[in-house]
Amino acid sequence: MTDPSTRIVSLEIGGTKLQAALGTAEGRILERHRASVNRDKGAQGILEWTAAQAQQFFDRGGVEALGIGFGGPVESETGRALVSHQIEGWENLPIKHWFEERFKVPVVVANDANAAGWAEYVLGSGKGAHQFMYMNIGSGIGGALIIDGQLYDGQGLGACEIGHTWVPDWTSPAPGAVDKLENLCSGWAIERRLRRLDSLEPGSPLARACGNDPSTLTCAMLAEAARQGDDMALREIAAIARTLGIALGNAVTLFHPRRIALGGGVSLMGALLLDPLRESLQEHSFGPYRGSVDLVPCALEEDVVIVGALLLAGRAA
Repeated sequence: MTDPSTRIVSLEIGGTKLQAALGTAEGRILERHRASVNRDKGAQGILEWTAAQAQQFFDRGGVEALGIGFGGPVESETGRALVSHQIEGWENLPIKHWFEERFKVPVVVANDANAAGWAEYVLGSGKGAHQFMYMNIGSGIGGALIIDGQLYDGQGLGACEIGHTWVPDWTSPAPGAVDKLENLCSGWAIERRLRRLDSLEPGSPLARACGNDPSTLTCAMLAEAARQGDDMALREIAAIARTLGIALGNAVTLFHPRRIALGGGVSLMGALLLDPLRESLQEHSFGPYRGSVDLVPCALEEDVVIVGALLLAGRAA
Protein backbone atom coordinates (compact mmCIF):
# COMPACT_ATOMS: atom_id res chain seq x y z
CA MET A 1 0.00 0.00 0.00
CA THR A 2 1.35 3.42 -0.96
CA ASP A 3 2.51 5.63 1.90
CA PRO A 4 0.05 8.59 1.89
CA SER A 5 2.97 10.98 2.37
CA THR A 6 4.69 9.78 -0.83
CA ARG A 7 5.66 12.77 -2.97
CA ILE A 8 3.84 13.06 -6.30
CA VAL A 9 3.97 15.66 -9.07
CA SER A 10 0.67 16.42 -10.78
CA LEU A 11 -0.12 18.41 -13.92
CA GLU A 12 -3.35 19.89 -15.23
CA ILE A 13 -3.46 20.40 -18.99
CA GLY A 14 -6.65 22.24 -19.88
CA GLY A 15 -7.91 24.34 -22.74
CA THR A 16 -7.44 27.57 -20.80
CA LYS A 17 -5.48 26.81 -17.63
CA LEU A 18 -2.27 24.97 -16.80
CA GLN A 19 -1.26 23.87 -13.31
CA ALA A 20 1.73 22.02 -11.92
CA ALA A 21 1.81 20.87 -8.32
CA LEU A 22 3.91 19.00 -5.83
CA GLY A 23 1.77 17.00 -3.44
CA THR A 24 1.18 13.72 -1.68
CA ALA A 25 -0.48 10.44 -2.57
CA GLU A 26 -3.38 11.34 -0.29
CA GLY A 27 -4.15 14.42 -2.42
CA ARG A 28 -2.57 17.15 -0.30
CA ILE A 29 -1.07 20.01 -2.35
CA LEU A 30 2.28 21.26 -1.05
CA GLU A 31 3.15 23.75 -3.79
CA ARG A 32 1.72 24.79 -7.14
CA HIS A 33 2.46 26.88 -10.22
CA ARG A 34 -0.16 28.20 -12.64
CA ALA A 35 -0.21 29.60 -16.16
CA SER A 36 -2.63 30.33 -18.96
CA VAL A 37 -2.58 28.31 -22.17
CA ASN A 38 -0.96 30.01 -25.14
CA ARG A 39 -3.06 28.52 -27.94
CA ASP A 40 -0.67 29.78 -30.60
CA LYS A 41 2.08 27.50 -29.26
CA GLY A 42 -0.22 24.45 -29.27
CA ALA A 43 0.66 21.16 -27.62
CA GLN A 44 4.42 21.70 -27.88
CA GLY A 45 4.30 24.90 -25.86
CA ILE A 46 2.24 23.17 -23.17
CA LEU A 47 4.63 20.23 -23.00
CA GLU A 48 7.58 22.59 -22.60
CA TRP A 49 5.92 24.53 -19.76
CA THR A 50 4.68 21.49 -17.86
CA ALA A 51 8.01 19.66 -18.20
CA ALA A 52 9.90 22.70 -16.95
CA GLN A 53 7.63 23.07 -13.92
CA ALA A 54 7.81 19.37 -13.14
CA GLN A 55 11.61 19.44 -13.41
CA GLN A 56 11.79 22.02 -10.63
CA PHE A 57 9.97 19.61 -8.30
CA PHE A 58 11.97 16.57 -9.39
CA ASP A 59 15.25 18.43 -8.84
CA ARG A 60 14.49 18.47 -5.10
CA GLY A 61 14.40 14.67 -5.04
CA GLY A 62 12.00 12.17 -3.51
CA VAL A 63 9.27 12.25 -6.18
CA GLU A 64 7.82 8.77 -6.77
CA ALA A 65 5.25 9.29 -9.54
CA LEU A 66 3.66 11.82 -11.87
CA GLY A 67 -0.06 12.26 -12.56
CA ILE A 68 -1.59 14.20 -15.44
CA GLY A 69 -5.15 15.40 -15.96
CA PHE A 70 -5.47 16.01 -19.70
CA GLY A 71 -8.25 18.02 -21.35
CA GLY A 72 -9.37 15.42 -23.88
CA PRO A 73 -9.99 11.69 -24.32
CA VAL A 74 -7.15 9.38 -23.33
CA GLU A 75 -6.37 5.75 -24.10
CA SER A 76 -6.01 4.60 -20.50
CA GLU A 77 -3.73 1.60 -21.02
CA THR A 78 -1.09 3.48 -22.99
CA GLY A 79 -1.59 7.02 -21.70
CA ARG A 80 -1.95 8.27 -25.26
CA ALA A 81 -3.89 11.47 -25.91
CA LEU A 82 -6.46 10.86 -28.64
CA VAL A 83 -7.40 14.47 -29.39
CA SER A 84 -7.96 17.87 -27.82
CA HIS A 85 -11.04 19.77 -28.88
CA GLN A 86 -9.50 23.08 -27.77
CA ILE A 87 -5.74 22.96 -28.54
CA GLU A 88 -3.99 21.75 -31.70
CA GLY A 89 -1.20 19.20 -31.77
CA TRP A 90 -2.35 16.52 -29.31
CA GLU A 91 -3.66 13.95 -31.79
CA ASN A 92 -2.34 10.49 -30.82
CA LEU A 93 0.45 12.02 -28.77
CA PRO A 94 1.99 9.47 -26.31
CA ILE A 95 1.92 11.68 -23.21
CA LYS A 96 2.70 8.90 -20.74
CA HIS A 97 5.77 7.75 -22.68
CA TRP A 98 6.93 11.35 -23.23
CA PHE A 99 7.01 12.09 -19.47
CA GLU A 100 8.30 8.67 -18.41
CA GLU A 101 11.29 9.08 -20.72
CA ARG A 102 12.14 12.37 -19.03
CA PHE A 103 11.53 11.64 -15.37
CA LYS A 104 11.94 7.84 -15.04
CA VAL A 105 8.97 7.40 -12.67
CA PRO A 106 5.52 5.83 -13.17
CA VAL A 107 3.20 8.24 -15.02
CA VAL A 108 -0.60 8.10 -14.96
CA VAL A 109 -2.54 10.05 -17.60
CA ALA A 110 -6.29 10.55 -17.19
CA ASN A 111 -8.89 12.69 -18.83
CA ASP A 112 -9.12 15.86 -16.72
CA ALA A 113 -12.80 15.35 -15.94
CA ASN A 114 -12.10 11.78 -14.80
CA ALA A 115 -9.30 13.04 -12.55
CA ALA A 116 -11.59 15.73 -11.19
CA GLY A 117 -14.47 13.32 -10.67
CA TRP A 118 -12.24 10.94 -8.73
CA ALA A 119 -10.97 13.80 -6.53
CA GLU A 120 -14.51 14.95 -5.78
CA TYR A 121 -15.55 11.39 -4.96
CA VAL A 122 -12.62 10.72 -2.63
CA LEU A 123 -12.19 14.11 -0.94
CA GLY A 124 -15.00 16.42 -2.03
CA SER A 125 -18.72 16.58 -2.56
CA GLY A 126 -18.98 12.95 -3.68
CA LYS A 127 -17.84 11.41 -0.40
CA GLY A 128 -20.22 8.69 0.66
CA ALA A 129 -22.09 8.53 -2.66
CA HIS A 130 -21.10 5.24 -4.32
CA GLN A 131 -23.05 6.25 -7.45
CA PHE A 132 -21.64 9.67 -8.32
CA MET A 133 -21.32 11.91 -11.36
CA TYR A 134 -19.14 14.94 -12.01
CA MET A 135 -19.58 17.51 -14.80
CA ASN A 136 -17.27 20.41 -15.52
CA ILE A 137 -18.30 23.42 -17.59
CA GLY A 138 -15.19 25.32 -18.61
CA SER A 139 -13.59 25.93 -22.00
CA GLY A 140 -15.22 22.59 -22.85
CA ILE A 141 -17.66 20.29 -21.07
CA GLY A 142 -16.64 16.93 -19.64
CA GLY A 143 -17.89 14.40 -17.16
CA ALA A 144 -16.96 11.45 -14.97
CA LEU A 145 -18.90 8.54 -13.51
CA ILE A 146 -18.20 6.66 -10.29
CA ILE A 147 -20.13 3.37 -10.21
CA ASP A 148 -20.07 1.26 -7.04
CA GLY A 149 -17.08 3.23 -5.83
CA GLN A 150 -15.02 2.73 -9.01
CA LEU A 151 -14.10 5.26 -11.68
CA TYR A 152 -15.86 4.08 -14.84
CA ASP A 153 -13.66 4.11 -17.94
CA GLY A 154 -15.82 2.38 -20.54
CA GLN A 155 -13.67 0.25 -22.85
CA GLY A 156 -10.51 2.09 -21.82
CA LEU A 157 -11.01 5.25 -23.87
CA GLY A 158 -13.06 7.08 -21.28
CA ALA A 159 -16.79 7.49 -20.71
CA CYS A 160 -19.35 10.09 -19.66
CA GLU A 161 -18.36 12.52 -22.44
CA ILE A 162 -21.52 14.49 -21.76
CA GLY A 163 -20.26 17.56 -23.61
CA HIS A 164 -20.49 15.57 -26.84
CA THR A 165 -24.10 14.52 -26.38
CA TRP A 166 -26.74 16.17 -28.57
CA VAL A 167 -29.32 18.66 -27.28
CA PRO A 168 -31.84 21.10 -28.79
CA ASP A 169 -30.18 24.17 -30.28
CA TRP A 170 -32.21 27.14 -29.10
CA THR A 171 -29.92 29.52 -31.00
CA SER A 172 -30.91 28.17 -34.41
CA PRO A 173 -34.00 29.31 -36.32
CA ALA A 174 -34.32 25.88 -37.95
CA PRO A 175 -37.12 23.75 -36.47
CA GLY A 176 -35.78 20.78 -34.54
CA ALA A 177 -32.15 21.94 -34.76
CA VAL A 178 -29.70 20.15 -32.47
CA ASP A 179 -26.05 20.59 -31.57
CA LYS A 180 -23.51 19.21 -29.13
CA LEU A 181 -23.86 20.43 -25.56
CA GLU A 182 -20.27 21.73 -25.58
CA ASN A 183 -20.97 23.83 -28.67
CA LEU A 184 -23.81 25.61 -26.86
CA CYS A 185 -23.03 25.72 -23.14
CA SER A 186 -19.25 25.66 -22.64
CA GLY A 187 -17.54 28.84 -21.52
CA TRP A 188 -16.00 29.37 -24.94
CA ALA A 189 -19.34 28.78 -26.68
CA ILE A 190 -21.16 31.23 -24.43
CA GLU A 191 -18.55 33.92 -24.95
CA ARG A 192 -18.47 33.40 -28.72
CA ARG A 193 -22.25 33.84 -28.79
CA LEU A 194 -22.16 36.98 -26.63
CA ARG A 195 -19.39 38.55 -28.68
CA ARG A 196 -21.41 38.18 -31.89
CA LEU A 197 -24.14 40.48 -30.55
CA ASP A 198 -24.66 43.50 -32.81
CA SER A 199 -25.68 45.81 -30.01
CA LEU A 200 -26.78 45.97 -26.39
CA GLU A 201 -29.55 47.93 -24.73
CA PRO A 202 -27.97 51.29 -23.86
CA GLY A 203 -27.38 51.70 -20.15
CA SER A 204 -28.21 48.07 -19.37
CA PRO A 205 -26.06 46.18 -16.84
CA LEU A 206 -24.64 44.04 -19.65
CA ALA A 207 -23.74 47.12 -21.71
CA ARG A 208 -22.11 48.79 -18.72
CA ALA A 209 -20.15 45.62 -17.90
CA CYS A 210 -18.40 45.63 -21.27
CA GLY A 211 -18.28 49.36 -21.92
CA ASN A 212 -20.81 48.94 -24.77
CA ASP A 213 -18.35 46.69 -26.62
CA PRO A 214 -19.92 43.20 -26.97
CA SER A 215 -16.65 41.81 -28.37
CA THR A 216 -15.18 41.93 -24.84
CA LEU A 217 -18.02 40.12 -23.04
CA THR A 218 -17.16 37.23 -20.71
CA CYS A 219 -19.11 34.69 -18.69
CA ALA A 220 -18.21 36.60 -15.54
CA MET A 221 -19.71 39.78 -17.01
CA LEU A 222 -22.83 37.86 -18.01
CA ALA A 223 -23.26 36.58 -14.46
CA GLU A 224 -22.73 40.01 -12.89
CA ALA A 225 -25.24 41.59 -15.27
CA ALA A 226 -27.76 38.87 -14.41
CA ARG A 227 -27.28 39.59 -10.69
CA GLN A 228 -28.21 43.18 -11.47
CA GLY A 229 -31.40 42.03 -13.20
CA ASP A 230 -30.35 42.38 -16.85
CA ASP A 231 -33.11 40.78 -18.95
CA MET A 232 -30.85 39.56 -21.76
CA ALA A 233 -28.36 38.04 -19.32
CA LEU A 234 -31.11 36.30 -17.36
CA ARG A 235 -32.63 34.87 -20.57
CA GLU A 236 -29.24 33.59 -21.71
CA ILE A 237 -28.51 31.86 -18.40
CA ALA A 238 -32.03 30.39 -18.34
CA ALA A 239 -31.49 28.87 -21.80
CA ILE A 240 -28.08 27.50 -20.78
CA ALA A 241 -29.52 25.98 -17.59
CA ARG A 242 -32.44 24.40 -19.41
CA THR A 243 -30.14 22.81 -21.99
CA LEU A 244 -27.67 21.53 -19.39
CA GLY A 245 -30.65 20.09 -17.52
CA ILE A 246 -31.73 18.13 -20.58
CA ALA A 247 -28.28 16.53 -20.86
CA LEU A 248 -28.04 15.81 -17.14
CA GLY A 249 -31.60 14.51 -17.07
CA ASN A 250 -30.67 11.95 -19.70
CA ALA A 251 -27.59 10.96 -17.68
CA VAL A 252 -29.72 10.53 -14.55
CA THR A 253 -32.22 8.42 -16.48
CA LEU A 254 -29.42 6.17 -17.75
CA PHE A 255 -27.19 5.91 -14.66
CA HIS A 256 -29.19 7.26 -11.67
CA PRO A 257 -26.30 8.64 -9.60
CA ARG A 258 -26.97 9.66 -6.01
CA ARG A 259 -25.17 12.97 -6.42
CA ILE A 260 -23.90 15.19 -9.24
CA ALA A 261 -21.15 17.75 -8.66
CA LEU A 262 -20.77 20.71 -10.99
CA GLY A 263 -17.33 22.25 -11.56
CA GLY A 264 -15.50 24.45 -14.05
CA GLY A 265 -15.39 28.19 -14.56
CA VAL A 266 -18.98 28.59 -15.75
CA SER A 267 -20.24 26.89 -12.57
CA LEU A 268 -18.84 29.85 -10.62
CA MET A 269 -22.07 31.66 -11.56
CA GLY A 270 -23.37 29.88 -8.47
CA ALA A 271 -27.09 29.97 -7.68
CA LEU A 272 -27.79 31.99 -10.84
CA LEU A 273 -27.06 28.84 -12.82
CA LEU A 274 -27.59 26.09 -10.25
CA ASP A 275 -31.14 26.98 -9.25
CA PRO A 276 -32.66 26.91 -12.78
CA LEU A 277 -30.44 23.93 -13.64
CA ARG A 278 -31.88 21.96 -10.72
CA GLU A 279 -35.39 22.72 -12.00
CA SER A 280 -34.51 21.62 -15.52
CA LEU A 281 -32.84 18.47 -14.20
CA GLN A 282 -35.99 17.50 -12.31
CA GLU A 283 -38.15 18.20 -15.35
CA HIS A 284 -36.05 16.07 -17.69
CA SER A 285 -35.24 13.11 -15.44
CA PHE A 286 -37.14 9.82 -15.49
CA GLY A 287 -40.19 10.30 -13.30
CA PRO A 288 -39.44 7.73 -10.56
CA TYR A 289 -35.94 9.19 -10.12
CA ARG A 290 -37.04 12.79 -9.55
CA GLY A 291 -36.07 14.12 -6.17
CA SER A 292 -33.52 11.35 -5.59
CA VAL A 293 -30.44 13.10 -7.03
CA ASP A 294 -28.54 15.96 -5.41
CA LEU A 295 -26.94 18.57 -7.69
CA VAL A 296 -24.19 20.37 -5.77
CA PRO A 297 -21.20 22.63 -6.45
CA CYS A 298 -17.74 21.10 -6.75
CA ALA A 299 -16.11 21.26 -3.30
CA LEU A 300 -12.47 21.26 -4.42
CA GLU A 301 -12.94 24.17 -6.84
CA GLU A 302 -9.80 24.95 -8.89
CA ASP A 303 -7.78 22.25 -7.12
CA VAL A 304 -9.96 19.45 -8.38
CA VAL A 305 -7.94 18.23 -11.39
CA ILE A 306 -4.50 18.38 -9.79
CA VAL A 307 -5.81 16.69 -6.64
CA GLY A 308 -7.32 13.93 -8.77
CA ALA A 309 -4.03 13.48 -10.62
CA LEU A 310 -2.21 13.19 -7.29
CA LEU A 311 -4.63 10.53 -6.07
CA LEU A 312 -4.52 8.49 -9.30
CA ALA A 313 -0.73 8.64 -9.57
CA GLY A 314 -0.43 7.79 -5.89
CA ARG A 315 -2.00 4.42 -6.59
CA ALA A 316 0.79 3.69 -9.10
CA ALA A 317 3.71 4.87 -6.98
